Formats: sequence, structure tokens, C-alpha cells
Amino acid sequence: MKILVYGAGVLGSLYAARLHDAGHDVSLLARGDRLTSLRERGVLLAENDSKKITQVPVPAVESPAGKYDLILVFVRSHQVETVLEQLVGNDGDVLFLVNWAGGPEPLAAAIGRERVLLGFGNQGGTMDGDIVRYGRRTLLTRLVSMPIGELDGQTTPRVQRILQMLRSAGFTAKAEPRMDAWLKTHAAFEVPLAQAVHTAGGPDALASDRGALRGMIGLIRQNLEALPTRPVPRAFSAVRVLPDGVLVALFRLLLRSTAAAPLGTTSAAASGELELLTEQVGGFARGR
Repeated sequence: MKILVYGAGVLGSLYAARLHDAGHDVSLLARGDRLTSLRERGVLLAENDSKKITQVPVPAVESPAGKYDLILVFVRSHQVETVLEQLVGNDGDVLFLVNWAGGPEPLAAAIGRERVLLGFGNQGGTMDGDIVRYGRRTLLTRLVSMPIGELDGQTTPRVQRILQMLRSAGFTAKAEPRMDAWLKTHAAFEVPLAQAVHTAGGPDALASDRGALRGMIGLIRQNLEALPTRPVPRAFSAVRVLPDGVLVALFRLLLRSTAAAPLGTTSAAASGELELLTEQVGGFARGR
């Protein structure tokens, strides 16, 4: 299977490198200085703050032109429209591993419903110049599976092939029959959290502000109540009923952990994604 990873940020670079190390025929799409760096040095990986840097010679391309069996899309949600325009002429299956609460219809309308799969990457990290710094794999990260699924919820042979491919590269992955609901639930949770972090001035500052945490929890509950279907995974339903004090304590643990580092990102790309996700969540919250 010939694979293209579209997007050379943290996740795209990490997944491309792991797939390459596992022996898969994979190329990584990038542009500008990032493309130059990848062609000269490959993907550079380091665990957290480690000084040990691993160099993975993933082939880098600047266009999705060519024949690919599978395209993994790792971009910010507000960049999806541009990606769709470039994938119209490609015949490969497209797995969107993107923060996306706008439903599958815009994706299917642009490139064909039969080509679209939905998913969400379960690995985190940050860019340190050209170095991808990723978190250490823990028991928790091994237990939290990367969900992927067909639009109709069936576990098809192509889903099975993709799962096998991801697992061969060391990723924990599973078939999710309600992937659209999963993405909407994730956004219902993430948007108030990201907005509260931004307003407070960072994860640590938010963790210390009990009033802001209670306000954020209230917004998350409103979003979950407005979902057109029940939350997926079901565990998110607990946010509706757990006492504020318990949720405040849990969010404080989250915000003071390494998992909260990406929430402090204030780049234009992160802001653009949050703006679109806010609009998408607002759409189903208004009953659209």
C-alpha cells in the first residue's frame, strides 16, 4: 500500500516516521522551509526534552499528485478546505485525522463519499524548530486507542487494513462505528477548554482559577447536552452528572500534566482552528 501523509507538523511527521520505520511505503507532504529541512535531514524525533535525536529518512514531496492508495490528512481544521481542493484529482482513500465537528458531508461532497474515512490521532507532542518532541508512551496512552471509522459505521476490509497498518507501526488503533459523533463530542469538550486556557493565560493559570474552571465546565455541559446524538465515548456523559468539585479536581490534574502542553499554543494556526471549531460546535448547539 502506497501511503501519503498530508501535513508535516507534529502528528504528520511522527506518524510518517513510525510508518516508515515499520517498512511501509510512505511519503510526507510539506512545503517551504519544512520541505527543505525534511529533504536534507529527514524527520527528526526526540522524546520530551531528551538530547537524543533520531533521524528518519522519510521521502518528502510538495504535492499530492501521483497515485496513492491511502492519504492520511493531519492538518488544522481550518486548512481542510484547501486540502480538499488538492485531493479532488487523486483516487486514493482519504483518512481525515483532523479536529472536525462539521460532519462528513462537506468532505464527501468535495472528493466523493466512497473515499472518505474519519479518525483522530492519539499521539501528542510539540515542534522544537525542526525537531518533533513527543511524549513518552505510558500505560494510559497505550490504553487510549486511536479511533477510525467508515461514514456508515461498518468495519470494512479497508478499515481492517488501515488498523493493521497503524498497529504494525506501534499505534494503538480501533474501529469506531460512530466516528462523527466521537469528533463532535471531542469538540464539545475541547472548545470551552481551549478558550478557557487562552483567557486565563495558560494551563497553569487556569488550573489555579476555580471560578474559571466552573464556568468552563458549565459550557462543556451545555455543548454535550446540545449534541445531536449521545456522547461518544460514553464516559463523557459523566461530565453531565459528576459534582463540580470532582470535575474541578480532575481538570486541575489534566491542566498540570504534560498532556496540556498543546493547549498553551497561541500560534495563528491554533487560533484559526479554534475559531472554526467554535463555529462548528455553535452550529449543532443551535440545533442545526
